Amino acid sequence: MTTEKQTHRHLKEIPPDRIKRNPDNPRLFFRPEEMDTLMASIRRYGIQVPISVYEDDGHFFLIDGERRWRAARKLNIQTIPAIVQAKPTPLRNLLLMFNIHALREQWDYLTIANKLPNVISLFEKENYKEPTEEELSEITGLTRGQIRRCRLLVDLPDKYKTMLQEELSLPKPLQKLSEDLFIEMERALKTVKARVPSAITRLDSARDALIKKFRVGTINNITDFRKLSKIATSIKNLGVKEAKARAVIAEILDPQKKTSIQDVFAEQFEIRYDERKIALNIESIYEYLELSVKDGEEVKLGNEIRERLLKLKRLIERVLG
Repeated sequence: MTTEKQTHRHLKEIPPDRIKRNPDNPRLFFRPEEMDTLMASIRRYGIQVPISVYEDDGHFFLIDGERRWRAARKLNIQTIPAIVQAKPTPLRNLLLMFNIHALREQWDYLTIANKLPNVISLFEKENYKEPTEEELSEITGLTRGQIRRCRLLVDLPDKYKTMLQEELSLPKPLQKLSEDLFIEMERALKTVKARVPSAITRLDSARDALIKKFRVGTINNITDFRKLSKIATSIKNLGVKEAKARAVIAEILDPQKKTSIQDVFAEQFEIRYDERKIALNIESIYEYLELSVKDGEEVKLGNEIRERLLKLKRLIERVLG
């Protein structure tokens, strides 16, 4: 990534009216309860940490400190302490804000998702290539896991981004739909689409059905979407016939039926997955013991393992008769 020449920074008292919001600031939500707490603190102690701005064409633009600036305006404070920096490049402008918030507080994922394509585009213009996931992680301060989660939101149709944005603008206790819900749902639908493509005719219809079922409580936990993924992968993992998997997924995605993911999984797939887990554990034990007796060497097992194996032996004899 190209870097700009660093110039002298200086502290200055600036009237709030001379400061403008940064047009590239990704942040979307300034929740009333958070602003009220900040305003109470500023009213009592003043602004203890200067905001950061850059100057351009006679105006100052925020880099960091929008909540403090907003609070100062509401409280009619005459001047704000500000560190004035050189005007950054468009890419550096975005990355400064990403890294500031990565260190101090986590933005909503939707906030990041809305600006991540801009970061990728600006990086590509400056470096003549799209950033790798590792490079994107390095320059934004986000983990690779966070980037993958954001990309699921980036790919959402606008209808659902708007739905999520309206939800996130509400006070936390009133929020029903969360970013995690959409992320888990999208992961599950991608798995279904890849493994049982005939089970979904229209993705938006599937999304609408799952959201409706979540709102009314038919789906009561966002981790249930992981079980939907397991149903889709049961064709490969458990040898379930595709027709069966397709039928139960279609039933789950039918908004008129009160079929829940949890009920279908518990009734038809959970035991088979448990059996598979047991089989894998048995295989691991077998391999471990096989290595222990390799080439006729003396088996050296700790007392605890020996006791557990003896208990297992007695139980197996009872089960197998």
